[in-house]
Amino acid sequence: MCGICGFFQFEKEADDHTLKQMNDQIVHRGPDDDGFFYRPGVGLATRRLSIIDLSTGHQPLCSQSGNSWIAYNGEVYNFIQLRQELADRGYVFRSQSDTEVVVNLYEEFGLEFVKKLRGMFACAIFDQKNNRLVLARDHIGKKPLYYSLKNNRNLVFGSEIKAILQYPGIDRAIDPEALDFFLTLEYVPAPYSILASIKKLPAGHMLVYENGKARVTEYWDVPLHESNPDFNRAREEFLALLEESVRLRMISDVPLGAFLSGGIDSSAIVAMMAKISSVPIKTFSIGFEEKSYSELPYSRRVAKKFKTDHCEKTLNADIQALVLQLASCLDEPLGDFSNFPTYLVARSAREKVTVALSGDGGDEIFGGYEHYLAQKLARFIDMSPLRPLRALIGESMRRVPPSELKKGLVNRSKRFAEGLGNAAANRHFRWMLFLTAAQKSRLYSPAFQKKSFSLDLPDREPFATFFKRSRRFSGINQDLYLDLKTYLVDDIMVKVDRMTMAASLEARAPLLDYKMVEYAFSLPASWKVRNGTGKWFFKKAMEGILDQKILNRQKQGFSIPIKNWLKNELKELMLETLSEKQIKAMGFFNYPYVQTMIREHLQNRENHSHRIWALMQFHLWYDHFGRG
Repeated sequence: MCGICGFFQFEKEADDHTLKQMNDQIVHRGPDDDGFFYRPGVGLATRRLSIIDLSTGHQPLCSQSGNSWIAYNGEVYNFIQLRQELADRGYVFRSQSDTEVVVNLYEEFGLEFVKKLRGMFACAIFDQKNNRLVLARDHIGKKPLYYSLKNNRNLVFGSEIKAILQYPGIDRAIDPEALDFFLTLEYVPAPYSILASIKKLPAGHMLVYENGKARVTEYWDVPLHESNPDFNRAREEFLALLEESVRLRMISDVPLGAFLSGGIDSSAIVAMMAKISSVPIKTFSIGFEEKSYSELPYSRRVAKKFKTDHCEKTLNADIQALVLQLASCLDEPLGDFSNFPTYLVARSAREKVTVALSGDGGDEIFGGYEHYLAQKLARFIDMSPLRPLRALIGESMRRVPPSELKKGLVNRSKRFAEGLGNAAANRHFRWMLFLTAAQKSRLYSPAFQKKSFSLDLPDREPFATFFKRSRRFSGINQDLYLDLKTYLVDDIMVKVDRMTMAASLEARAPLLDYKMVEYAFSLPASWKVRNGTGKWFFKKAMEGILDQKILNRQKQGFSIPIKNWLKNELKELMLETLSEKQIKAMGFFNYPYVQTMIREHLQNRENHSHRIWALMQFHLWYDHFGRG
């Protein structure tokens, strides 16, 4: 696990000193080692967190021929098989690392090399013979990769934006459309970044830069292979694939453990790890004093069943200091509240292990989110005589004050009514929009409103493409595809990568093995949500392995009591960050409406936590990265 950065210049603007400055910005991603390849015009640099081949895995690393050099971030779990395939073709290896396997795969198979990789990765390969630079990102997008094509001549790249910003003359102007996406969705979708001059390489894509031109191509997408298998056979296939995926991710030369929330996803991973391991698995959980937010009783139950070496902590940190600390870890503003517990459980795990397996991905491929159920109910209302009552439902629930509980009937009903008020054209995304057109007209300044952004995501890229592709699938598999390609990669994976890397911990997600993803999408849509039960197939498959209390518990989500904190622990920071002076200085927002949201939230008339938190995160991000 590493961080990478570098450049390929047709007009010389930077040297090896710049390369070192870039690499120094991502030291947290790899505190164990650094490395550089530089010649005039080309530079590759790495930071290394040693996981496999601790003694000889130094990077950047050259191919057997000496023609190609690689800077590589991630883990390829099938590297042993690939190594043997190359050895059979005459390759001789100097190390035990997967990095050397990847660069020699490129030598042997050219641009097709990436299709052989099974894992999480972002890599840069400089091909001296063809004078080209190749950037590639893993199938699902677990590892990040940003790039900037400065003046359409010089390509600059990095695992994080902060590395690219060290390159001379990178424009820090904010992309208005990316900002609108962030405020609407709480994340910035690829290929956008919050800065207009920097782009994300999308998941499952490759960028080839040669002859002064860059071309971005897609090498993987979820194949259409829906079937109607026998349930018992499908269960056996799933469990075998799950065990294989977990076993591959337990390959490590350093201590390894697992995050355990007590939900079905992380519990299934721990169950398989316990089956495979000859020693007790180390598991880690984080809890909250607010009982409706804490899942510790469930994680204890699972830890006891599988006899893990369990460590749990209750969040008692200085919340304001933590907010400021984590804002500096995010290259882009991110509105996901769960970055707090993710970082804290990662920091706790790092005290004992260097690698932790997580349950990320189960909701997006097996149908675990409540909005899948909400979508079904909304479709019924839209087609029934109740449709004219949608506005009345929304207004009635708006008058009900929010509860301090995490969810509960009141909060669920209010969120459903709010989502119901969004345009039906947005279909799936209506439950994940946090600003309506009416709210934007009040929040956005006149200059910002002139950008004329459509609220209907199906009309805007990249969503238009994903909506069109999703029609290949049936039923809820359409919604799952949309989440896999957007929310999962640009919210969940960003959060997990930045927060675990901030703690110098490697996180691995067995459920997001691309073979597992392909298998999940081959299952009937009716097996995902059935009779009001999410993850129906997953739960049925895990019967007899996990307790019924774990299988049947209501989904909680890995979140924090932010709506309560904004009234107490974070009130001072909120008022300071969103002061009239700060808002007017930025020029994007109307202060009177910001003031209205703050007042209504503090008076418990409305729960504006998502909107207020997004504005705070944007302003805190700007203080760190936007001012230059």
